[in-house]
Amino acid sequence: MTAVTCTNAPIAKRSFSPLTWVANMLETRRERQALAELDAYRLEDIGLTEAEAHREATRPLWDVPAHWQY
Repeated sequence: MTAVTCTNAPIAKRSFSPLTWVANMLETRRERQALAELDAYRLEDIGLTEAEAHREATRPLWDVPAHWQY
């Protein structure tokens, strides 16, 4: 058996890099595009309604949770 240790230590802030920022925005765009293309059956499988998926998929690229930002 393997022991797993969880800590609640804050993640160190990384230095700002324009290249990293662009890469994150492109990834966010891809993920939201994929979400927008899911059918009702797949949305139900992940616990989202079509309205919730549409709302998330149409958010601006810079509108992401703070813990996603570097």
